Amino acid sequence: MKIGVCGIACEKCPRMVKGKCPNGEAGCLPKENRFCKIATCAFRKGARLCFECAEFPREITKEGPIAFGCCQHISGK
Repeated sequence: MKIGVCGIACEKCPRMVKGKCPNGEAGCLPKENRFCKIATCAFRKGARLCFECAEFPREITKEGPIAFGCCQHISGK
C-alpha cells in the first residue's frame, strides 16, 4: 500500500481513483508540485509525510483529504 505525502492511502485518494493523480501510479510524493500545495510544503520542509513535520498541522493541511480536526487530534495540538 502506498501512502501519499498527506497521509492517505493512494488507492483511496479521489484523484487516484479517478485516474487524475498528477503523479500517476507513483502517487503524491514530497516534491515541487503545482497541483498539490501539500506535497510542495512537505518537500520544502524536508518531510516524507506531513505527520513527520514539527509544524504539523499547518493551515495548508486544511486543503488535504484528511479533516483538519483529525490532524489536530493526531498531533495533540
